[in-house]
Amino acid sequence: MRWSRVIVAGTVLALASGLILAPCSAADPKTRTLGTIERLDKRFDDLIPKDAVIERLSDDVYQWTEGPVWVPREGGYLLFSDIPNNRIVKWQEGKGFSDYMKPAGYTGKATNLKEPGTNGLTLDAQGRLVMCEHGDRRVSREEKNGKKTTLAHKFMGQRLNSPNDLAYKSNGDLYFTDPPYGRTLKDRPDAFPDRDLDFCGVYRLSKDGKLTLLTKEMSKPNGIAFSPDEKTLYVANSDPKKAIWMAFPVKEDGTLGKGKVFFDATRWVGSKKGLPDGMKVDQKGNVFATGPGGVLVFTPDGTHLGTLATGVPTANCGWGNDGSVLYIMADKAICRVKTSTKGRIGAPK
Repeated sequence: MRWSRVIVAGTVLALASGLILAPCSAADPKTRTLGTIERLDKRFDDLIPKDAVIERLSDDVYQWTEGPVWVPREGGYLLFSDIPNNRIVKWQEGKGFSDYMKPAGYTGKATNLKEPGTNGLTLDAQGRLVMCEHGDRRVSREEKNGKKTTLAHKFMGQRLNSPNDLAYKSNGDLYFTDPPYGRTLKDRPDAFPDRDLDFCGVYRLSKDGKLTLLTKEMSKPNGIAFSPDEKTLYVANSDPKKAIWMAFPVKEDGTLGKGKVFFDATRWVGSKKGLPDGMKVDQKGNVFATGPGGVLVFTPDGTHLGTLATGVPTANCGWGNDGSVLYIMADKAICRVKTSTKGRIGAPK
């Protein structure tokens, strides 16, 4: 009864301010849910059904989940990074969770790293798993024999900071971000030791193996995604002092033009949990970006349509199943939302 009163009161306040809150309640009482769904624009209803819920798939058994990627083999399954525990976890409908790879992003001996594991995960055009490794400070690819091939680990002879997230272009070029988060220590969370580079970069690894620095103007580049026509590259900046998403025009040669602020969420830092982090784009160009409040949904022109408000710091999201299910890495939990739109599964071809 007390919870019902809270929902009613919150709804009245929301309606007065033009915000519609949809409490996550499902017809099936066995469905566990998380957070609420905030609808700011009627166009949001075309993307997220009115009866949608944020379905919780796991308990809080992970420390910080990241990098969801759907693998369309063996009936389909989800892989994601459990960064502090240095492992990649597999989830499959009806079979639950199991370790897929451990250790994942760090093979060294130091035990004081706060986030040693893999972060962003994706698939290449051949369906192979490609990983951003924090502790080993590289981008790698899993081979059929279970071993890894290093794709990128140095720029101009200096080791990368800790590759964070990545996205393929249809020509086979791989774009990735390189902030220093994987170098943080458990007892010194604001320290970034052993850095060779004094900047955080956004890079392109061309199909022939050449690594190019595209920009170093962002203080903490994080999530990264292309528009469907690949003419725009979105990059999240997870800096509490400048919590923004940037949109860069992609030139014909694959380099970037002058970027512009796509959306600025700095005013919400502190009042809403989370920072600009991972993101995905649907087939129509709408951007699903984790940030302050949960997963914020934007039109291609940067209009904020609504939020999948998880209520916890939310790291990343990814399309799964037939492309209409959005999996969400919500702090320690794994969630999903069934949508009325679709995103791409696997690398563009």
